[in-house]
Amino acid sequence: MLIGGSSVINVVFSIARNKAMALLLGPEGIGMMALYNSVADIAQTVAGLGINVSGVRQIAASSQDTTRISEVVAVLRRVSIILGLVGAALLLLFSGPVAEFTFGDRQHMVGVMILSLAVFFQIAAAGRGALIQGVRDISSLAWLSVLGGLFSLVVGVPIIYFLGSRGIAIALAAAAFASFVASWWFSRRIDIPSVSLSAGRALQETSALFKLGIVFMASGFLTMGSAYAIRLIVSSESGLHAAGLYQAAWSLGGLYAGFILQAMGTDFYPRLTAVAEDNAECNRLVNEQTEVSILLAGPGLIATLTLAPAVMALFYSSEFQGAVEILRWICLGMMLRIVAWPIGFIVLAKGAKAIFFWSEVAATVVHVGLAWLCVPKFGAAGAGFAFFGLYVWHGILIYCVARRYTNFRWSPANRKLIIAYLPISGLVFGAFQFLPLWQATSLGLAIAIMVGLYSLRMLAGLLPEHAFPRLIRPLLNMRGV
Repeated sequence: MLIGGSSVINVVFSIARNKAMALLLGPEGIGMMALYNSVADIAQTVAGLGINVSGVRQIAASSQDTTRISEVVAVLRRVSIILGLVGAALLLLFSGPVAEFTFGDRQHMVGVMILSLAVFFQIAAAGRGALIQGVRDISSLAWLSVLGGLFSLVVGVPIIYFLGSRGIAIALAAAAFASFVASWWFSRRIDIPSVSLSAGRALQETSALFKLGIVFMASGFLTMGSAYAIRLIVSSESGLHAAGLYQAAWSLGGLYAGFILQAMGTDFYPRLTAVAEDNAECNRLVNEQTEVSILLAGPGLIATLTLAPAVMALFYSSEFQGAVEILRWICLGMMLRIVAWPIGFIVLAKGAKAIFFWSEVAATVVHVGLAWLCVPKFGAAGAGFAFFGLYVWHGILIYCVARRYTNFRWSPANRKLIIAYLPISGLVFGAFQFLPLWQATSLGLAIAIMVGLYSLRMLAGLLPEHAFPRLIRPLLNMRGV
């Protein structure tokens, strides 16, 4: 709830930032920003070698051994700085070819060079953030989330206002620097004893981080690479304007579900890792997390699907109405993602590197392949369908993997929720394909309200009343919960 609450605040900042960027840059500028972001994300992922995620696992798995945590942290901080410098240097060196491959010319070469600073600060910040997440300092994680959104707003928007599209890379680098400062400040407050490591011990810890981290890096590269490839497919087929529409739909589709997933991954992953050897406990935690996630995310995604035109105009501008159909497909995909996401953490917590890697390879092939087939036929909306198709396939695969690995089964409560919420979402989506707009909208709103009240009632049975905002408590009492 604490991480989710901070993410809600972050969502407010994201809304304000997206609105400002949409008005200042338009769809073409948003498309350009998406491509810059993809370049930075891929460079950070490859250069970071996954040590931020493997560091969280190493720290969480050693939660009872202070000396061991100190050794991991000492190595993690040094290695993250070195990797950040290497990543920045490589992006700087290859800025020309990267710009030409991404944008079709070298006019954006200077922007890519500036992104090298963002890559350094992101990797350095990730090394600090791994400590905070690994020891489950939830308060600091919440503050980092809030400050990250705030910095992106107060730093990025003024730069874009004065420099226009030429300031996109500068804004990204400035926001990364601000996030690094915040992560450095909060990580130094954690009381970790200093240790003196021999060269052999430091090499051993570094090797342990890299062995698991490289698998996470490969997974991250596939995820970021597929996002980059799809944006390239959309922009090459329909131009930067269409890429901007896709980016707007992607941002809004993931806005509400994003804070659910962030809250899940931030605290759930270390908790699951700590009990990774107990299959029954792993399965219980995954079912528990899935139930809360569906109840929290379901009503919001159905409401977003229903009010897509109004949401797009409110959060972006009237220039982005072409993104409405894409947004609806993404909302359907996000509903499936909410269901499948918790199961994937079983593989992460178990450290099953081969299974994790090949499932990510398969997901990338399916996602990019569907986009490659659908975008030329259906335009940018084809990219939205590709995301939905990905999670139809990936949800089935990851459930089968978990079933084989830990004998995972859905709890009775989750089976009821999945059987109800997924068809309801499909019904609302189908209404907009076959009914007049006002009828489909009325049906969608009625369903969203009913689902919202049901979710609220179920959550009230899982959480204490004081965990809810005061405005909601009378509704709980009225329903006899």
